[in-house]
Amino acid sequence: MTYSGMSMDDDGDGFEEGTADDGGAETGALDDGGFFYEDDGGDVHDEGDGDDGGEDDDCEPAREPDPSDSLRTWGAVSRALREHAGYSRAEFAELVRFSKHTVESVELGRRMADEAYVERAEEVSGNTGALRASAKFVTRGDAGLAAWFREWARLERRAASLFTYECRLVPGLLQSAAYARAVFEGTVPLVPDGRLQSYMESRMERQRMLSERPTTPYGFIVEEHVFRRRFGDVEQMRDMFDHVLELTAPRNVSLQIVPLEAGLHACLDGPVRLLETPKGQWLAYSEGQQNGRLISRAKEVRLLRQRYDTLRSQALNTKDSRRLLERLRGEL
Repeated sequence: MTYSGMSMDDDGDGFEEGTADDGGAETGALDDGGFFYEDDGGDVHDEGDGDDGGEDDDCEPAREPDPSDSLRTWGAVSRALREHAGYSRAEFAELVRFSKHTVESVELGRRMADEAYVERAEEVSGNTGALRASAKFVTRGDAGLAAWFREWARLERRAASLFTYECRLVPGLLQSAAYARAVFEGTVPLVPDGRLQSYMESRMERQRMLSERPTTPYGFIVEEHVFRRRFGDVEQMRDMFDHVLELTAPRNVSLQIVPLEAGLHACLDGPVRLLETPKGQWLAYSEGQQNGRLISRAKEVRLLRQRYDTLRSQALNTKDSRRLLERLRGEL
């Protein structure tokens, strides 16, 4: 099933409204900001094709939530209860086992608290029941994410592993602030000034999971020409290279570059993302002009995994990829 709307870039940052183009009405239960029902393990259910051993379950699209102030309201209540309990933000973060930055983002309404956060915050704040009860009514406006990308953005925050192939531009999870701004400012139609900052914040917020989840494997395969494409001035280009090198330095994050001389390969159909859920289910996501598609059919996901694995063997290894980035930076 594909949802279409107004796209901003490879990561679905853009205008919020998407329309179902499969001819069906958007009905079903409202979840926390995506299109698909999920069970308690985060697995997405999609309708199987009947010949793959029953690996896929039924799914039904959910209504897109209306933007609201509920995130900010819930965050303000959470902060008030924390302060009433006498904890500083740093002390509270340690007790709920989330980073101080995550606590700040939740309290300021920039981030939706997941179930674990709600339960721990409820216990630490005195078990009044207010946080647990009100969390059921919180909706994610996600003004910085296109409607069709929100489900994937939610899933990737809980993924057991995440892999990305990109041939158009630097993946959103690796973009520097200046690079992201250049992408947004070059979009047609133009991004309203009032929305630009929220898009930037959403992009930078997503990147933090690379450091906040140090045991989760993140893999990136990117075409060399992506890094050769110029934007801004020399200092902004150097900052982009430095940013990518910094984010891909940890052991759980790998970057492989497909060199120009590699020739044609298995992923010529376009960018692809793959993730493994906490229960071991593999999902995929693809995006093009004006649409994005979350893929859960097992046979289709297997094919995309095979293509990705084939390309990984054709790309430079991580050490040679870093050397190439450092050389490109030095040539500026």
